Amino acid sequence: MSILWTLIVGGIIGWLAGLITGKDIPGGIIGNILAGIIGGYLGSRLLGSWGPEIGDFYIFPALIGSIILIILVSILLNIFKRN
Repeated sequence: MSILWTLIVGGIIGWLAGLITGKDIPGGIIGNILAGIIGGYLGSRLLGSWGPEIGDFYIFPALIGSIILIILVSILLNIFKRN
């Protein structure tokens, strides 16, 4: 049940980060889940563990990490599109 909860919360965090940045995440639902999980990991490494915790994610660091990840991915995709 923990894996399912992680996927759901990761997907919601990735979706929220996409809404905040106004960028589409490639891959749809799977992209949202990956952005949330990877962003949660990056956010906890950069900002530590603080704020409310749901499904092994600290919401604020995970959301900030996901936003940073989405911005970096969109920049990289734009660079590769030009070439």
